[in-house]
Amino acid sequence: MIFFLGITAAVLTTTAFLPQVIKAYRTKETKDLSLAMYIMFSAGLMIWMVYGCLLNQVPIIAANGVTLALAFCLLFLKIKYG
Repeated sequence: MIFFLGITAAVLTTTAFLPQVIKAYRTKETKDLSLAMYIMFSAGLMIWMVYGCLLNQVPIIAANGVTLALAFCLLFLKIKYG
């Protein structure tokens, strides 16, 4: 039960990034996104992934890995269009 709670939380928090990535990609508008925030957020996600790997916790690894990929997409779009 605890495992599925973690998976549910991971899916919800990770997919919450999708609308922002899609909007930034479609509109090519990223001026309202904070570059510093996404850099710090990405660093935190990397640390969470290491933590998950050390604990061998799939929900932590997967959620932070996918969220990191989405954050990198936004960082790329911010640098490209910002």
